Amino acid sequence: MSFAVCAAALVVAGCPKPSAPTDDAGVTAPGSEPDVGVDAGPGPASFTLQSMLSDAGLETIPLVGEEEGRPLIDPTSTLELRSTQVLRNYRVRLFDEVDRAMVSDDTAEESPAGLLYRISLPTPLKTGHKYTLVIDAQTGTSMTDAQGREVADLRIPFQVSGEKEKPQPPAKKQKQRRR
Repeated sequence: MSFAVCAAALVVAGCPKPSAPTDDAGVTAPGSEPDVGVDAGPGPASFTLQSMLSDAGLETIPLVGEEEGRPLIDPTSTLELRSTQVLRNYRVRLFDEVDRAMVSDDTAEESPAGLLYRISLPTPLKTGHKYTLVIDAQTGTSMTDAQGREVADLRIPFQVSGEKEKPQPPAKKQKQRRR
């Protein structure tokens, strides 16, 4: 086994690192500085979803599966998705209850803290209706984080609180009179 592999095994096992050779004055010999350990980087990506309230505050939407029920949110026209990691090869889409993609003006901001993806809708989401936010790979089979790790697709279902509006009845056609 090589020294690097042994040193890495000691770091992982939590054992003390071997000390670097020093000269008579106690100065570490050049090129023999102790390893600081392998930086594993940040953990896997985690997500939060928030909706903008009418008073400009943000409300967190619980991330639950569809089998656990849909959380209720207040009507909104702005959603914010945050990830603790910058993502690569991803797309974010909002679907209505009949799986139609919603029209929106989206912006994405990347920073060392992760990704902020803002969805701005032209009109507020309809009361009583169900929606699903989907984060998945734009091309191929998977999206990845900044470290190249695969990130699983995510579906976030929710429903807007309030009664569902009944559709307007179709306009009656006027009978044309014969002359």
